[in-house]
Amino acid sequence: MAARPTGVKADRNERVLKISWDDGRESVYPFAGLRAACPCVECKGGHDNMGGPADPALVRDAPDNGVTVNNLQAMGAYALQFFWSDGHDSGIYTWDYLRESDPALAE
Repeated sequence: MAARPTGVKADRNERVLKISWDDGRESVYPFAGLRAACPCVECKGGHDNMGGPADPALVRDAPDNGVTVNNLQAMGAYALQFFWSDGHDSGIYTWDYLRESDPALAE
């Protein structure tokens, strides 16, 4: 069974999202990296590009562009919707996608 979150915190001072997982892992995601890795159809460039693998190096290495999280909303028990300071809000980040995007997994 896939890991599930036990805690989620958007730290606006550090500009990171922190997720605690039920297997003991703690993941820290820079806001800029999460925004750059938005999985929505608009950001992916069309339906043909949907469903690809997560890119933890992109999340880790994206330059800080000043974007921040205005709000987070749980989407049932499977995902988070981000409301970004640049007005974007159509990306639905599943827990699996977030886990696979963990910058600590970047090679």
